[in-house]
This record gives sequence, C-alpha cells and structure tokens, in this order.
Amino acid sequence: MATYTEQMQGLWRLYEEDGQPIPATSHEVAAWAIKKRLWFARPADIVSQCAEDLSQALREEYLTDAKGRRVRAKHSARQTRDGKQLSFWADIRTAPRSHMELAFRQRRNQIVGDCKQLKSDVDSYNDANVKEPPIPMLFDFTDDLAEAA
Repeated sequence: MATYTEQMQGLWRLYEEDGQPIPATSHEVAAWAIKKRLWFARPADIVSQCAEDLSQALREEYLTDAKGRRVRAKHSARQTRDGKQLSFWADIRTAPRSHMELAFRQRRNQIVGDCKQLKSDVDSYNDANVKEPPIPMLFDFTDDLAEAA
C-alpha cells in the first residue's frame, strides 16, 4: 500500500495526465483532486491539517529582542517518543536550553540538507544542459549574511 506522501505524489501525476495546466500551485491541484473526488478529508486528515496550520503559524511568529533583532518566537525540536517522531514546540523566551540546542542543531541540519539537495539539482540540470553555460551556485553565505544584517 502506498504511503500518504506517495498518494499525494500520485495525485500530481493524475493532474498532469488529465492535461491540466502546468506549472500549477498545490492549491490548484488540491482543488482539482477534490472536485474529481480523488481526495477527501477524513477526521484524521482534519486534525493533521489543523496541526500543520498551527505549526506554520508558530513558524511565522516573530518578536523583537532587547537588541532590536527580529527573532523567531517559537521553535520546534523533533524527538522520538514511544516509537513515534514528534515535533515539540516551545517559546524562545521560556524554553529549556536543551530544547533550544536541539531545535537549533536540527534547523542547521535542515539547511545543510537543503544545500546538498540544491547542489545535486543544479549539478544535474547543468549536466543535462551542456550547450548552455552552467548555472553557478555558491554555498558560502558569508556575504549574504552580512548584507542581510
């Protein structure tokens, strides 16, 4: 049996096969899938959607610290409990240090993973399009961080 993620990926393929316009937003594909009765909300889906919406809202909550820096207020750290991986949220102002250390380490690892995937994607594109100049990709963010400060 396909995982839920694989089922969602299958909806995209069905959308393409149906001759729908590409590129498309995930909202457009979702509306199409619901209209075609290929997806429907189950009670567990509703709870999951609420949790995802809550997580997204928490990711977008910022505050200004004592030095005037805009910082994220809520931070998530993934932990395994009873064999299930769960995300635990805490406020930067009240979270235990152990939670913040784990949250920061995991976010850094996500950034490294994103950079690794981006490098693979760019390298693959460049290899497949040798008649065009390669798209350069720099992974030293020193100047970017200085400019953003």
